Amino acid sequence: MDTNNSPRKQWTAQSALVLMAICLLTGIGGGWVLRGARLPVQTDGSKISAMPQTAAISAPTAPKAPSPDQLKAVADNQAAPMIAKLKADPRNLELLTSIGNLYYDAQQYPVAVDYYGRELQIKPSDAAVRTDMATAYWYLGNTDTAIAEFNKALTYAPTNPSTLFNLGLVKWQGRHDSTGAIADWKKLLATNPNYEGKDKVEQMLSDVEKQTAAKPGAKG
Repeated sequence: MDTNNSPRKQWTAQSALVLMAICLLTGIGGGWVLRGARLPVQTDGSKISAMPQTAAISAPTAPKAPSPDQLKAVADNQAAPMIAKLKADPRNLELLTSIGNLYYDAQQYPVAVDYYGRELQIKPSDAAVRTDMATAYWYLGNTDTAIAEFNKALTYAPTNPSTLFNLGLVKWQGRHDSTGAIADWKKLLATNPNYEGKDKVEQMLSDVEKQTAAKPGAKG
């Protein structure tokens, strides 16, 4: 469970390749972490000690994150052999999902949605892929479509923990629907008692419930 309260997505071998390629591209080793199936991340800036004004050598500047064009170039390069295979086998679910994941991890959300959608046309009951597509829609700023797709995923897998977790976050952050988020997370914990992020979800529940209770007019 990430500490930035963001939906989670399983890593694939292609995702790891993209990360490695981007690390090489930016020259920062493991300093850049791709965001997979997550809500926008809020990061704390690292504190850098001020150099004396008389210093002859300027302080080193932090490496810049890859640009969208750079991310797309890396993803295009990694996806090319899979897309070539897909032309000969356009209904290959594994290829469609892998390509979608690759572009998702490279933050190319419109492309990811396209491939996820093509996979779902063949296998609409794939709750995991639909959850990833819903999260991509959230990143694209389409909260209503994201929630609709999460809900549709739940019709096929009513207790899917990733779907419930993500849906709760989008309701909370996208619609300020604390009641809905609390209900989703409580269902997640009730139906998935061994959920790996249980402690974090319980903390989030406590925080949201306290925020809700503190609002003017809230019932005690």
